[in-house]
Amino acid sequence: MILKIADNNDVEGILNLHSKYQVDTIKEEDKKDGFVTTSFTKEQLEDIIKKEKGIFVAIDNDEVVGYVMSASWQYWSKWPMFAFMIEDLPKLQYQGKQITIDNSYQYGPVCIDKRYRGSGLLEKLFDFAIEEMSKKYEILVTFVNKINPRSYEAHKRKMGLEVIQEFQFNNNNYYEFVFDTSKRVLKEK
Repeated sequence: MILKIADNNDVEGILNLHSKYQVDTIKEEDKKDGFVTTSFTKEQLEDIIKKEKGIFVAIDNDEVVGYVMSASWQYWSKWPMFAFMIEDLPKLQYQGKQITIDNSYQYGPVCIDKRYRGSGLLEKLFDFAIEEMSKKYEILVTFVNKINPRSYEAHKRKMGLEVIQEFQFNNNNYYEFVFDTSKRVLKEK
């Protein structure tokens, strides 16, 4: 298993994995085990790789079996959901600090192939992404749709993210999570 910052050679593999678990294309029987709500094009993935170095992948036998996306709020601001979250940041404090677009970043989506769920891959990939992103940001911010309890449990219980608030957007209800990036250090590569 290799963990690395994605490059353009990984885009096709990321898209293949993403389409298996994205809410619009996931098999109905797989939805109960979690899903990704955001959709991406090849060009958008290439853009986040080029501008942010913001996709972290797990590769096993030349196949992308997991990814974590992370990027600045400036990068994500063109998506309406993230623009909404940016507007709300001034209302949020974490560990006595005002959360801003400069000291925080948006983590996610994250996707692990179901063959690797429960293996510890999620935690390893999360640690790897945190190690890289903590060089620039103090606070991770993300959200989970309330109809996705598996993702909620994974982020709360396995990774230790904290719910800072709940919010509504586009007729969906979400938990908003935060995490201190200095709390986690990569344990093994």
